[in-house]
Amino acid sequence: MKLALVKRLFVFVSIFILLFTSTSFAARKKRKSKRVSCQAAILMDSSSGRRLFAKNADGRVLPASTTKVMTAILVLEKLSLDDYVVVKERATYVQPSKIDIRAGEQYKVRDLLYALLLGSANDASVALAEAVAGSEYNFVQMMNKRAKQLGAYHTKFANSNGLPTPRVSQYTSAYDMYLIFRKAMQYAFFKEAIKYRYRIIHSKAGRRIVLKSHNRLLFNDWKRMVYGKTGYTRTAGACFVGTIQKGNNTLIVGVFNCTNRWDYIKYIVTKFGGVAL
Repeated sequence: MKLALVKRLFVFVSIFILLFTSTSFAARKKRKSKRVSCQAAILMDSSSGRRLFAKNADGRVLPASTTKVMTAILVLEKLSLDDYVVVKERATYVQPSKIDIRAGEQYKVRDLLYALLLGSANDASVALAEAVAGSEYNFVQMMNKRAKQLGAYHTKFANSNGLPTPRVSQYTSAYDMYLIFRKAMQYAFFKEAIKYRYRIIHSKAGRRIVLKSHNRLLFNDWKRMVYGKTGYTRTAGACFVGTIQKGNNTLIVGVFNCTNRWDYIKYIVTKFGGVAL
């Protein structure tokens, strides 16, 4: 009688362990699949140039609004922050994200850059491109030339903001976007601008526009901040390129075509960068 009871107990415990192990394995597999949910990613120590992590880092990806990092570089190289830009009508025709600037309005370059980097404003990008080069078309030629000068040989831009372009191909790579972002970090204005959660800008006539950063990492409860530029379109998926400090070293992380970019950023920065978040 006791032996039969022991046998039944043994069978019950064995089944429980088997079910628990299978469930745990499935859960671990699911978590692992979440971690590799991006088409391409990179983590670099820009202070030393050491590659800490890479996934398809040289493969072609769509840049979406991370394109605006390149736009910001050219604007910072060509215009004074306190110059006024007159908005032309073409800039008002672009699709959202936008801040609905109006033709004939005037804004300081610095304010349109805040709109570009925090609010990912496509209309601000066109206004700035036209101020630099006379037309967005001419500006794009400058973007592609400058990208090659930075070593971004696997990049081609089609516009100043990363919006989908059915007639002209555009692409970049995780490594190329690291190179471009590393250059942008050499500008004090850029380094400070990407840290803002909110910013208020004004037209010369006094129209007030409130900006909120698209970077959700600035609003979370992580121990450390990751500053950078987001991007998203349906075809490009969710993208991000940004930076986090590790002691005296500056790390740059880029992820492209993600289904869960924020979790993935945390995973690679923690696991491969050794930064506690």
